[in-house]
This record gives sequence, structure tokens and C-alpha cells, in this order.
Amino acid sequence: MEQITYDLIIIGGGPIGMACAIEAQNKGLKYLIIEKGSLVNSLFNYPLYMTFFSTAERLEIGGVPFSCIAPKPGRQEALEYYRNIHKHFNLNIKLFERVEAVNKKDNGLFVLTSSKGEYVSKNVVIATGFYDIPVYMDVPGENLPHVRHYYKEAHEYAFRKIVVIGANNSSVDAALECYRKGADVTMVIRKGEINNRVKYWVKPDIENRIAEGSIKAYFYSEITQITENEVVLNTSDGEILIEADFVLALTGYRPDIEFLKKSGVHINDGINCTPAYNPETMETNVPGLYLAGVVCGGMETHKWFIENSRVHAKLITDHIISAF
Repeated sequence: MEQITYDLIIIGGGPIGMACAIEAQNKGLKYLIIEKGSLVNSLFNYPLYMTFFSTAERLEIGGVPFSCIAPKPGRQEALEYYRNIHKHFNLNIKLFERVEAVNKKDNGLFVLTSSKGEYVSKNVVIATGFYDIPVYMDVPGENLPHVRHYYKEAHEYAFRKIVVIGANNSSVDAALECYRKGADVTMVIRKGEINNRVKYWVKPDIENRIAEGSIKAYFYSEITQITENEVVLNTSDGEILIEADFVLALTGYRPDIEFLKKSGVHINDGINCTPAYNPETMETNVPGLYLAGVVCGGMETHKWFIENSRVHAKLITDHIISAF
């Protein structure tokens, strides 16, 4: 059987990968999405009751309205919306198939090797997001079974002593939810305040809970060791020990920088590990290889999100069409 040569293969079936597919479909390109997990896999793995910072219309793709009763949609509504997008456009997508390598051959075509096969394409978009790899603290005990780098829901932490590390949205949401389910919550925060990027309707809540003592917080502090029953904390007042049944190390997530490097993308040597690409076309230093979505920011994962990277889909497909 003759192997298909695609005009475009999109790695990642999140909202931005889907947006790229819709643009490709509308322009008559022969495309394929390959996604390592479920449809919008990162959103599926978000906390069960997470509410988006963005309003529904800012999460829309493909010109399809996102109807939402609440001011801001939650995880369940977003999953429903993107499932309906897939059904509406009948997107060409392979789920639960991981792309392991992208190689450009001398003939100008890309060969993609996945967990289930091999594919050939004239162009490739990497739209893999950033939620797969936690930013590790690299402290002794971080790999103990009661240490979690992802938070799903509060029930299992009820009536237990919980240490939450971090002061971003994920940490604040987890701390508040666990506290309200009866957990004894302590936050460990490297800086002197809750991050200013925390959702504006949540920030006063956590600050008030800390001020009244309902949630304990150690500012200007870092974990130096985790044991089976305690965490060792370096604070401005010296070293202290805190009891901990569970540790939620919600210290952030990062793109798969190594995959980008293996694919030939030049990466900035600075702490942000920013990949090289043309912001007018989203094409990397490898001709025909494009980036879309939050992966463009490297370690600056707050720079790109659904609402401001939806435009990447049109930039990429317009550039591909212009070369025909």
C-alpha cells in the first residue's frame, strides 16, 4: 500500500492543534493531527473543577460559538465544546499515538515516527503545549509516593495535613479547595506574595484565608527535603520542620524542550529556553517546521495561551499555501 504524503501533520490535539487543522481543512490541505492522549489531553488532565481565566468567546476556534451560562467556563464545559468542535469539523485525528521523532530528509519531506507507525509530510506543526513535564524542585524525597506534581480534586486530602508548594493559580486553587474540604493546609511560597497572575476573583480569597490563619503560609521559603512524614523548610527565620501527609508540589510545568531540539529547532541558551521561529509565519529555523501555541514561549509558559495563540493557525496555513 502506497504511503500517503500529507501537506501538513500537526503534533498535538489541543485547542491550538485543532485550530491549525480547521484552517488546513478550510484551505484544502491534506492534513493529519497526531495526539499522544485523548482529545485536548491537557484540558482533560486539569483539576476537575477548574475555572478558566478566559471568557468563553476567547476560547472559541473555527468560528463556532462557545455557549456558557457562567461568566467563565469550567473544565467540563470546555471538554464538551472541543468534543463538539471535533464532531462538527470531522477532524482527521489519531488519538493515543505519541510522535517520537521528526526528521527532515534530503528530499525536503518530513518523516514522523510514532508509537504506532511512520508518516510522511511536506510540513509539520508542533503544538504540544506545556503540561506534560513538571518543573521539578530537585530535592531529596521529591519522588516519594505522597508527593504529587498534579492536582485533580480535594477529596483524598480531606482531614489530612497538606503542604502546597507554589503561589500560582494551580497552587492557590488546590490550597483553597483542600482547605474547604477539611484539610489542614500550609503553603510554601518562594517569594513574598501571591503571584499577581492568580485569577483576580481568587486572589483576595487566598490572601484573606492566609491573613485570618485558616491557611498557613511561609513566604520567602523553600523546601530542602521531603521525608515520609515531614518537609524540611528553609525560611527567613531558619530551618523548620512541618508535618505533611501529602505534598502538592505545584511548581509549574514546561514544554518538551528536548523533543524540539531533537526535531532540529534551535533553542535559546538562556533560562527561558525560547525556541527560534519567525513570529510572522511561526516557521522555525527548519523550513517547513512550525510552532503553534504555548510551546512558542519555552519556559515562559504564561506568555501564550488559547486566546492569543489561535492566530497562529492562520499564519501557518497562509504561509504554507503561499509556497504552493
